[in-house]
Amino acid sequence: MKAMQDDPTHIYNWLRIDSRLTTSGQPSESELAEIAALGVRYVINLGLYSHEKALPDEAATVGALGMTYLHFPIDFQQPTDADYQAFCAAMTDTCDAATHVHCIANYRVSALLYRYRRDQLGVDEAMARADLERIWTPNDVWTTLIEARR
Repeated sequence: MKAMQDDPTHIYNWLRIDSRLTTSGQPSESELAEIAALGVRYVINLGLYSHEKALPDEAATVGALGMTYLHFPIDFQQPTDADYQAFCAAMTDTCDAATHVHCIANYRVSALLYRYRRDQLGVDEAMARADLERIWTPNDVWTTLIEARR
């Protein structure tokens, strides 16, 4: 993936986690092209297609840009541990490839990445929490999900 100076930081709630992983709120079609130009190979979307800000055919746009699209819609009001497990499986499927993960506002993503990085990758809890809180402070429903440990 290209260096951080090339990051499209104008994308809503853009956050670079490390050299291979970036996150954001819903990118537009032109912003997806900017993401592809970074060398991203996978786009994971956790948002619902029914949301007014969702793209009409994001899968086709991502595919036309040469990236692989994975969609795991998560109900913002009722996230489940099964959602977290599907997210973990998707992150495993991308291996070490450059990956961009988004939802509508980067709230779902930042919360799940916090738990994933803490529990699966062994990232220091304070570091993972700081990245989460750069985007938002989770409500009670999301706090319950991300504080669960296996």
